[in-house]
Amino acid sequence: MSAPDPAAAPRDHGSASAAVEPQVAPAQLVRLANFGQEMSSPESRKLAEWVVDSADNGKLPFMIIDKVQARVFMFDAQGQLRGAANALLGLAVGDDSVPGIGQRKLSSIRPAERTTPAGRFVASLDRDIHGQEVLWVDYDSALSLHRVVTGQPKERRAERLATPSPLDNRISFGCINVPVKFYENVVSPSFTGTNGIVYILPETRSAREVFGSYDVQDSSRKQAAAKVAPAADASAR
Repeated sequence: MSAPDPAAAPRDHGSASAAVEPQVAPAQLVRLANFGQEMSSPESRKLAEWVVDSADNGKLPFMIIDKVQARVFMFDAQGQLRGAANALLGLAVGDDSVPGIGQRKLSSIRPAERTTPAGRFVASLDRDIHGQEVLWVDYDSALSLHRVVTGQPKERRAERLATPSPLDNRISFGCINVPVKFYENVVSPSFTGTNGIVYILPETRSAREVFGSYDVQDSSRKQAAAKVAPAADASAR
């Protein structure tokens, strides 16, 4: 008998015991908000990224108000930062408005009730009772964002806005005061002719509790990891 021809022998294209290289799906493209060179807290950045990634703003311009840092960030509908500024906020720490506070006189609102509530609000420009343009964040609770009010010199509101520390920025009845130039050059043009979304970060709860938000970059990594699967065994085909 002649020896078997090696060339005629079937070739082994693989075996069940052979090491299998995992196929890793490319990471999902993540859309992120662009803060440019502006410094921000991790909470503000994560929320802005979630807004853009989830399209929660519904193609509208949006604003993030960070109460802890006393900062306001204005974005266009695509998540590009249009401007940022310090802000004055409600005197009291808290994330809820007292029921019916919008119908009460300012003189009747106790210091502990002067909160800037957290939440997602559909905001628009309109006039207040003095005919001054303001951004109405929540009309029913009389919550607005407006140019800094300086009618009470002893409150030193303009000076408070100018300091780098957020510790002296709690002074209002609940409304958000911003520098005049920021309001006129950034806020008013951003909301002219359109509604927008205002997100006020909480200070006693988590953003996830208030908005149902998620960490975009962490979520992306988990999604990519979930798509890792072993390659099919060629010998089993």
